[in-house]
Formats: sequence, C-alpha cells, structure tokens
Amino acid sequence: MSDSSHHDEIRTLDTRVVYENRWMTVREDTIGRDDGYRGIYGVVDKPDFVVVIALSGDDVYLVEQYRYPVKGRHLEFPQGAKEGAESFDALAVAKAELQEECGLLADSWQYVGEQFLAYGMCSQRYHIFIATQLSNTSQALEEEEQGLTVHKVPLAQLKQRIIDGEIMDATSCNALGLATLKGFL
Repeated sequence: MSDSSHHDEIRTLDTRVVYENRWMTVREDTIGRDDGYRGIYGVVDKPDFVVVIALSGDDVYLVEQYRYPVKGRHLEFPQGAKEGAESFDALAVAKAELQEECGLLADSWQYVGEQFLAYGMCSQRYHIFIATQLSNTSQALEEEEQGLTVHKVPLAQLKQRIIDGEIMDATSCNALGLATLKGFL
C-alpha cells in the first residue's frame, strides 16, 4: 500500500544522464537510505506505451516483427508509444497503433488497466485496451516497423502458444492474463 505522506525509503542524492536517444534515457542515480547506505541505481526512462487486444469473435490480431535485442522475430499484441513531449492520450495512441500496424479500425474500445513494464530497472508503464467491432483500413508502418506482419489467431491457439513457450513477450502475456482475470476475455 502506498502512503503519500511516507518519505521515500531511498532518496536520490544526485542524478546524471549517461545515455539518451529519441526513444529512451538511461540515468545513473546516486542513492541513499536513512541508515547511511550510499549506492548507485541505473534507471531506464521510456515513455508510456499501449497494448491493444484486437478481438474479432474468438480471434485476436497479433503482429510479428524482428526484435533486435533478442535477435529474432516474435509474435506480440500491437503495441506502441508516442514520441515527443506532447501529453500522452492512451486511447488516441492505441487507435493510431492499431491502424498503423494492423490496418484496423475499431468501433468499441474498453480499457483493461495499466501495468509497469519492469520496475526493477525501468519507469515505463503500459496501458491495455480491448478493441472490438473491427473494420479494415490501410496499414501505415513506420520505418522502424519494416517487415512487420499481421496474424489473426484463435484465442485458444494463442493461449496454447504461450503455454508452449512460443510467445514470450511478457507484455502480451500479461495483457492477456489481466484481460482474462477482469472478465473481458
């Protein structure tokens, strides 16, 4: 339980950016605790992003793209962030991502919830949506999404592929799990 009147258990004594590009900032903070402990903490700051579970009957839409850090093509739910300093409107970003990546429009949007990506090292969080009443439009892939392919997969098959370890994107697995626990799927 968080209590806003409680002081930070770990204080930031100093911070410096050690790397920055248009997608992320990596900083190293000098930290301290009340008992006198001093140390460092590396933090990755990235903008919030969205995850879209596009549902058509018993089928969902997945995208497959090459993920450079793990050197392979992987299936995941459509996801994306908004670059730049403009305020983050999660629903607007979700609508844009679904259209850009999958060439789909949705008449119905339901908000599932938000989660942290990896809060041991990263401040980023994501917002999960379910999109239904789908219709087709054209894709508008960004340059970084070259080679992205769209796959319509039965929900039961998606679950089995997660169980079998074929789909390993934690964000997609968690989005499915939270949507299921909340009774959306």
